Amino acid sequence: MTIKIGIFISQPWENDYLKNNRIMAGTGAELVFFNHALNQDIPDVAKNIDAAVIFFESSVNKEVLDRLPRLKFIATCSTGYDHIDIGECAKQKISVSYVPSYGENTVAEFAFALILTLSRKIFESCHILKEHTEHKPEDLTGFDLKGKTLGVIGTGRIGKHVIKIARGFDMNILANDAFPDENLAKEHNFKYCDLEELLATSDVLTFHVPYMPSTRHLINDGNIFKIKKGALLINTSRGGIVETDALLRALTSGHLGGAGLDVLEEEGAVYDELNFLSSKKQIQNDYKTIFEDRVLIDLPNVIATPHNAYNTKEAIARILDTTVQNIAGFINGKLINLVEVKKLNGKDTVA
Repeated sequence: MTIKIGIFISQPWENDYLKNNRIMAGTGAELVFFNHALNQDIPDVAKNIDAAVIFFESSVNKEVLDRLPRLKFIATCSTGYDHIDIGECAKQKISVSYVPSYGENTVAEFAFALILTLSRKIFESCHILKEHTEHKPEDLTGFDLKGKTLGVIGTGRIGKHVIKIARGFDMNILANDAFPDENLAKEHNFKYCDLEELLATSDVLTFHVPYMPSTRHLINDGNIFKIKKGALLINTSRGGIVETDALLRALTSGHLGGAGLDVLEEEGAVYDELNFLSSKKQIQNDYKTIFEDRVLIDLPNVIATPHNAYNTKEAIARILDTTVQNIAGFINGKLINLVEVKKLNGKDTVA
């Protein structure tokens, strides 16, 4: 029986890449393409797929899995997998592969694009010039990164690259990670510290941790005002790491100097309002957070982008190449890059 693979990614050139890939062609699998994400609104033609290729726009929960009786494998074209109910996949014996690394430099470069846009008032400068608006030089006065302290939360692949870039700007660096890399600290002359010290000392904070129960609302109402007054907050990781309500209050009160956000807590509803309004998923959303996201986006000291930090041709090619290898591994019975579920205190947890 031919293995059917549902492709739930919407960019035509990405679909063409998979269609024309030599390794994919060699698997003999039948590719079924959909121009939308995988969610509760599953067309009948998708219900007999054996595998699904998805991106972070998809939301795969028990309801979705129950409607795909033949599904045995999911390949997500992302490093994060919080859009998939991994515990439910394990219960239904559905394997999940991800892309461990594709854009450590890509996302790190974007984080610094956000930092520089805020620190040098680039958006305001462009707006004034395009709109022929009168201004005073002091309206566009920024600050140097040299000598400032960068707080890096999470020193995995992306965080490490951020540190390397920061060294080029001659910044001081503090870091926080559940698993400190002391060799990295020695190589790049920075120190690890607890979160409270990092928040109080850093001029710029940047987040590079995965989203999981232990990192949800890592920055919240209880600690956001412990951040150094006037600091910038940069988030290219996951929206849920920073509590939206707390962030909004810290920005509007003037405690934070600004925020560069490539991710929001309810970004699906904000970025794709039409599909959200017609989706059965609405009841799961936090409408207060959706409203607050809209307010955040319109604040003058916020630069918000639509989850675009990963989006370069080189990074996407790496994502697709790894995804093809993951699919081939499934078809050949040699699964790779698996998301593993382990037992911790009697409960499922993602390794």
